[in-house]
Amino acid sequence: MEPLLVGVVVAVALVFAFTNGFHDAANAIATSVTTRALTPRLAVSMAAFMNLVGALLSTGVALTIGSGIVTPPPGVAGLTVVLAALAGAIALNLSTWWLGLPSSSSHALIGGLLGAGLASATEVHRDVVVGAVLLPMLLVPLVGFVLAYLLMALTVAVFRDRPYRSTSRGFRAAQTVSASAMALAHGLQDAQKTMGVIVLALVAGGLADGTAVPVWVKVASAVAIAAGTSFGGWRIVRTLGRRVIDLDPPRGFVAESVAAGISYATAVLLRAPISTTHAITAAIVGAGATRGLAAIRWGVVARILLAWVLTLPGAALFAAVFYLLGAALTP
Repeated sequence: MEPLLVGVVVAVALVFAFTNGFHDAANAIATSVTTRALTPRLAVSMAAFMNLVGALLSTGVALTIGSGIVTPPPGVAGLTVVLAALAGAIALNLSTWWLGLPSSSSHALIGGLLGAGLASATEVHRDVVVGAVLLPMLLVPLVGFVLAYLLMALTVAVFRDRPYRSTSRGFRAAQTVSASAMALAHGLQDAQKTMGVIVLALVAGGLADGTAVPVWVKVASAVAIAAGTSFGGWRIVRTLGRRVIDLDPPRGFVAESVAAGISYATAVLLRAPISTTHAITAAIVGAGATRGLAAIRWGVVARILLAWVLTLPGAALFAAVFYLLGAALTP
């Protein structure tokens, strides 16, 4: 039964990667589509390709997810934990996508692992959860907001006396680069989380030791997240691109650049599974705040923040329920 269950878990993990792709496509394309730097079709194609490339660049975050969050028992019991975690994360992703809320797929997966782990009395590495998950969850939005505000204020000061139309055209062209960088960063961060949970399943099934990510896992995860991204996630694109602030090309460029930089630094240097959704959303708000607090639609921001707060416990609750159901049905 174990080999069959491993195959099921791998398949569900790739479904999660697909939902992650279309749920979080807005992270890379919302600003550039809204400012008309890229057409929707070109933006989606670019984002899917750069997600694919980014997913193949590193495995540091994957190893954190694969060994640092929970240590499930071997065999069917452990595979049931991983399967329930994935099911909880998918359920949370689909719920927030339907509502058009840019929540974190990363935190949905981590919440799923925690919920299934706690429901099964599996060992949870609380120090890693605090240091690599909860602390970045608090710091990334703050850093993203502050950096975007400062960079946008500097940009306004430098280009204040330049002709508006030519300046906008220049930043619109620059957004093709910043949007590509953000898409690459999303692949670098988020695809690795699927790799990590597949490695976790392979370890539980006795097929890997958890010290490395097999090549086929990297490729399959990269293809799955790129395929999901190609669907665009337009509900969340509309929220990020139009409903938080009135975006223009300079603010779109600044937001994408800041969020991409944060994602690269945390993935490569810290191996921390941060939320690219939190990074880009906070950067958009920070760039928009240079127009004054009245320029921000705080009602929309409040709904997004509520979704962020509920993501971890919501996914954990879904996963715990799925685990209890699975445990009841497993001999």
